[in-house]
Amino acid sequence: MLGELKLEEVGPGPRLSFSFGPRLNLLTGDNGLGKSFVLELAWWALTDNGVDPVPALPRAGRQGKVTYSLVTEMGRTPELEYPVHGDGRPVGGYKRPAPLHSALILHARVDGGFRVWDPVRNDFLRTYEGAGRPRFYDFSQDSLWDGLVEDGRVLCNGLIRDWVYWQLRRSESFELLCKVLARLSPDAAETLKPGEPTRLGVDDARDIPTLEMPYGSVPITQASAGIRRIVGLAYLLVWAWEEHRRVAELLQRKATDHIVLLIDEVESHLHPRWQRLILPSLLAVVRELRPDVKVQVIAVTHAPLVLASVEPQFDPDQDALFMFDLVGNEVKVTKADWRPRGDANAWLTSEVFDLKEPRSVEAEEAITRARAALKDPHLPIEEVKRIHNDLYRLLRDTDPFWPRWLARAEAAGIEP
Repeated sequence: MLGELKLEEVGPGPRLSFSFGPRLNLLTGDNGLGKSFVLELAWWALTDNGVDPVPALPRAGRQGKVTYSLVTEMGRTPELEYPVHGDGRPVGGYKRPAPLHSALILHARVDGGFRVWDPVRNDFLRTYEGAGRPRFYDFSQDSLWDGLVEDGRVLCNGLIRDWVYWQLRRSESFELLCKVLARLSPDAAETLKPGEPTRLGVDDARDIPTLEMPYGSVPITQASAGIRRIVGLAYLLVWAWEEHRRVAELLQRKATDHIVLLIDEVESHLHPRWQRLILPSLLAVVRELRPDVKVQVIAVTHAPLVLASVEPQFDPDQDALFMFDLVGNEVKVTKADWRPRGDANAWLTSEVFDLKEPRSVEAEEAITRARAALKDPHLPIEEVKRIHNDLYRLLRDTDPFWPRWLARAEAAGIEP
């Protein structure tokens, strides 16, 4: 698992530092401040794979450095430093050691692609095939569904073929997939339950998996974007775990008891009803793989409901919230002191999202003017009426701001 990650003169800020919790880590902040970049570096630090050279370029005209430490079965490793020139290549012929941990790593990218690093399989390939850097699975959206082939070798049959094959064989893999899908479902009334495979047309000989929805059976290739992302994540969790377990048995190695999930925009395509369930469900779903498996999640989110959803589970001793902010011309990252806010509106108006009001821009501007009017007893009646009319047009009569304003309106002779 990833312990520390420090960037000097690399990325969007002069110095960025992360001390990750062993369980849940959330990265929040405006677009373009480097959250996805940090996930890329987390993947690189954990697996020694990624963009070649290292996906971190120093700021213009400077020499940068990436420092990180891992958490292994033996405890936290010493900090490892990786200095880089302006072209991203290591300084002084520096060569990184192979990954020292035994965690299974999954990276869910926002474009629908996935990466998987298997500590047993990749260590075997590095040792016995002389492959240099450890190999890893790199899935595009298409290869996740249709299969992953590299150098003529089939590395993965893909979601469509595996799902149908597992289902027709009534295998343990299919039973596990059903459990994971149920755990990741939006609620009990809309469980992601596999239906019977179906043929879609004369020009596609494959049987396509289906989901039993309240309104009928839907081929997964025609499901919504949100459902396809969850189904893809569920399949990949099961596939990666089953592949790892089988290869460990084949090579007479011990299967891992650690999984790291790197997830970009965890709420992507999901309805708010699903947003408030996805992270608690992910933490729980790993127990479906094996009850004693430990999981570290590093997730990017822009959704206040996601943060509100983890309030009952958040433990400052093993979880962390990092806020990305633009201060002047530099990005700064702060590890927040955790405190529950209670609901999504409170999160929106907290320092995490920095909104003045959880309303439209027009309503926020009207309320700002109204608050100033509350402090000015000498404001001309015409201006008070103009503010009152704007509020009447923009706010519902149940809005909690109305009781504060009506006394001011009545004092100015405006009928409620």
